[in-house]
Amino acid sequence: MTEITLLPIPRKMKMTDQRTTLPDNIDIALNVANPAGLLFTAKRLQNALRTYAGVNADIRGGNFDEEIVLSIADATGHAQGYTLTVDDKIRITGDDEAGVFYGVCTLIQLLETYGAEIPAGEISDYPDFPNRGVMLDISRDKVYKTETLVELIDMLASWKINQVQLYTEHTFAYRNHRVVWEKASPMTAEEILEIDAFCKERFIELVPNQNSFGHMHRWFEHKPYISLAESETDMVSPWGSVLPPFSLSPAVPGSLALVRELFAELLPNFTSTQFNVGCDETFDLGQGRTKAWTDVKGKGRVYLDFLLNIYALCNEHGKTMQFWGDIINQYPELVPEVPKDTIALEWGYEANHDFPGKSKLFAESGIPFYVCPGTSSWNTIAGRTDNAVGNIKNAIANGLKYGAIGVLNTDWGDRGHWQPLPVSYLGFAHGAALSWAAEANDAIDLPAVLDAYAFRDKGGVMGKLAYDLGNAYDKPGITVHNGSLLFWMLQTSMEDYKDSYAYKYADEATKALLDNPGKLAEKLHATITYIDSVMSPLEEANMTRTDGELIQREFMTASRMIRHGANHALLQLGDSSVDKESLAATWNDIEADYRKNWLARNRPGGLDDSAGRFDVARKLYE
Repeated sequence: MTEITLLPIPRKMKMTDQRTTLPDNIDIALNVANPAGLLFTAKRLQNALRTYAGVNADIRGGNFDEEIVLSIADATGHAQGYTLTVDDKIRITGDDEAGVFYGVCTLIQLLETYGAEIPAGEISDYPDFPNRGVMLDISRDKVYKTETLVELIDMLASWKINQVQLYTEHTFAYRNHRVVWEKASPMTAEEILEIDAFCKERFIELVPNQNSFGHMHRWFEHKPYISLAESETDMVSPWGSVLPPFSLSPAVPGSLALVRELFAELLPNFTSTQFNVGCDETFDLGQGRTKAWTDVKGKGRVYLDFLLNIYALCNEHGKTMQFWGDIINQYPELVPEVPKDTIALEWGYEANHDFPGKSKLFAESGIPFYVCPGTSSWNTIAGRTDNAVGNIKNAIANGLKYGAIGVLNTDWGDRGHWQPLPVSYLGFAHGAALSWAAEANDAIDLPAVLDAYAFRDKGGVMGKLAYDLGNAYDKPGITVHNGSLLFWMLQTSMEDYKDSYAYKYADEATKALLDNPGKLAEKLHATITYIDSVMSPLEEANMTRTDGELIQREFMTASRMIRHGANHALLQLGDSSVDKESLAATWNDIEADYRKNWLARNRPGGLDDSAGRFDVARKLYE
């Protein structure tokens, strides 16, 4: 059997060493009742045939016995399923139009690898989860350019992702709220309409996303909105960090009125029937205007009552409400009261997150739910490869066990969104593979598929480099909850780190190492050596992507940043090998590269806020 690299790996695949040679000119027949419904799919295949095999193809509707036939029938008995047969001709039969598209995606990957000499054989394939999503954070400083988004979405579609969300707090250009978004380079309604149409062609649902309860601090920075806040003063989060006014107050009638207005303007730009309203991390509830309510009813009841008001607004727009499940699952006695036509989003980003317990809670309450792991890229700069793999496996295994209806793989941008986008490709690819067919993809070769279908690196360098650089986080021997020491050392001092939430969640081995400066310094030096070794083959990469040189620059800058994090920690430990003036000069150079890379993919709004965090490290050099 021929060993074939595909992303995702199909659940049933029997290929041979025989080859089917495609002629220079062929026809693609759309043998379906509605050929127009498969036209985009056929043109995608037509372009791939020309690009990867040098084959010219004509497209025609009708029941013709052509070299390639796309049809719809009971192929696998599963929605979005398909069969692909390659012998003297090529046949793709989908259970529906989406299934045909996914069959074509698999065929295109074969063309990319083998050109006009395709291995003969049979594939039968369908997804484990009907909903396989990616959520991109566009509210923590970084708002992607439209061209960046559509290029990424096109790649995700080729991996059989069928849902995308753009996490929004203040970065949609609401007409009556310019003061909130005017410095953020927001998404406009017209851009959303264009992206929605782009997604639909690729069988992706662009789900609207607007946080509607917590995470409203960007609004409360402005005087017209502070009266809607639960509290007008700073508060302490459960992790011990100080947060500004954060959540809308259910006790203020204007809060629901604002939410109603935002929904009315945002939702008409999406064709999706779903809507993620957020409502996570309402830490300050009960600390201000609702204190009297929570004293009588309890925080859980006050939270649920406001959630139900938001649910009613969703119903008015004909949308199925998605919401983050982290607050309501703290009150298991109230979970059964959540309407059964909502979707709870169970999230957690450590490899050992309690997906078993939380998934079971929603399942037993009869509430449809998604499992929501993450790429583990944020608060790291270069990623946390082993944690990302473990986190995604944990989420998907328990999603399957407890009947989740979807997977939403999240990519956040906490604390300045310092990680470059390509760092997240590993997590995107792993999530796409396992959410499609978990068993078949359990041991997928991530470096190989990243080289083939993400970085498109003929040199075979970038997949392994990204994988290994993403494990630099573990080399200092310091466990950081939802982050990396190499990141934290650039945004806080060693002394302040010990007062942070990251230290609060540290294990005993980590705390012991932090109390042993000599041993920690030894590990930090070994970390620097590891980073240098991982990056040494970078120049041998041979990416066929148009942004290949940019990707090399982004990884080089990321590696320099985490290397600097190790040196920054050594400086604070009093290590004599570290020169303060040299570190200061290097840090200035890194910031210049960081700004240049940012503007290549992202809008300028938010850049100064993000790069302003460089000043935390810079203060140590004064």
